[in-house]
Amino acid sequence: MDLEKIEFLPDDFEFVGDKQDITKDVVAPSLPAWKDSLNRFKKNKGAVIGLICILVIAVFAIFAPMFSSYKFDAINTKIASISPCAEHFFGTDTYGRDLFVRVWTGTRYSLFIAVVAIFIDVIVGMTYGLISGYFGGKVDSVMQRIQEIINSIPTLVILTLLLMVMKASLFTIIMALSFTEWIGMSRITRAQVLRVKEEEFVLASRTLGASNMFIIFKEILPNIYSQMIIMIMMSIPNAIFYEAYLSFVGLGLPIPMASLGTLINDGFNSITIYPYMMVIPVIIFSILMLSFNLFGDGLRDALDPTMKEM
Repeated sequence: MDLEKIEFLPDDFEFVGDKQDITKDVVAPSLPAWKDSLNRFKKNKGAVIGLICILVIAVFAIFAPMFSSYKFDAINTKIASISPCAEHFFGTDTYGRDLFVRVWTGTRYSLFIAVVAIFIDVIVGMTYGLISGYFGGKVDSVMQRIQEIINSIPTLVILTLLLMVMKASLFTIIMALSFTEWIGMSRITRAQVLRVKEEEFVLASRTLGASNMFIIFKEILPNIYSQMIIMIMMSIPNAIFYEAYLSFVGLGLPIPMASLGTLINDGFNSITIYPYMMVIPVIIFSILMLSFNLFGDGLRDALDPTMKEM
C-alpha cells in the first residue's frame, strides 16, 4: 500500500474526553494595565462604596447651597434653634442660620482646602523627592537635612506664627497645611526613585546621553506614578482632619465662614441642649473620612497589590 495516497478525513478520528477541557490550557489575552487595575478595584466593594459616598457628598457640597433659598451666613433670630424639620432639613443654629446650607458649604470649604493643599504638596514634595533621590550624594544629604529641619516644626506652631502676621483666612490655612504636609510625599517619592534609578531602562537612557531632567520626568516618574496616586488619596483625609482640628480649636476660618471643623466647634458649645447642631456635621465628617480611607485602600490594592503585603 502506498502511504502517500492515504487520505485522512475528519470523520476518521474520534475525540476522547470532555470537550470543555479543550479551553483550559488556552491562555487568555493580556489586559492593559489600567483595565487590570480597574477590574481589581471593582471587586473591592468597600472601595466602590467609598467612591460613591465621596461623589455624593461632593455633589451635595457643590450644588445644595446653590439651589437653596437660604444663605449660609443669613442671620434670622426668629427661627433660631429649630430642630430638623421639613423646611430646615438639618435645623437651624442659635443665630437662625440654616444648618443644611451651612453644613454643605462647610463641606465644600473643607474639601477645597484639602484638595488645594494636597495639590501644592504634590508639586513641591514630588519635585523635591525626585531631585533628592536621583542625584543622591551631597545633594541628597543637604536636601534631607533641610527637610528634617522643616519637619521638626509642628504645623500648629507654623499656623500660630502665620496668624501673628496674617489675618485668619482661607489662604492662611492652606499655607499652613502646605508648609509641612509635603514632607510625606517627598519621602515616598525619594524612596521610589532610589528603587527605580538603577533599573536597566534608566541606565540605557543615561548611556544614550539623555539629560537628567529627561530621565527624571520621562523615565522615572511614569514608573512610580501609581505610588504617588496612592499617597495623594491617603493624604486628602489627613488634610481634612487637620483642617477640622485647627478650626475646632479656634484657628480656622473667620466668622461667618464655615467648615466642618467650625461647625463641630459651634455645635459643641450647645451639645447638651441642641445635640443635632454637632451630631450632623460629625456624621458628615465621619462618612467623608471613612470613604476616603476605603477609597485609598482600594486604590492601593488595585494599582499595586504587593503593597498590601508590606
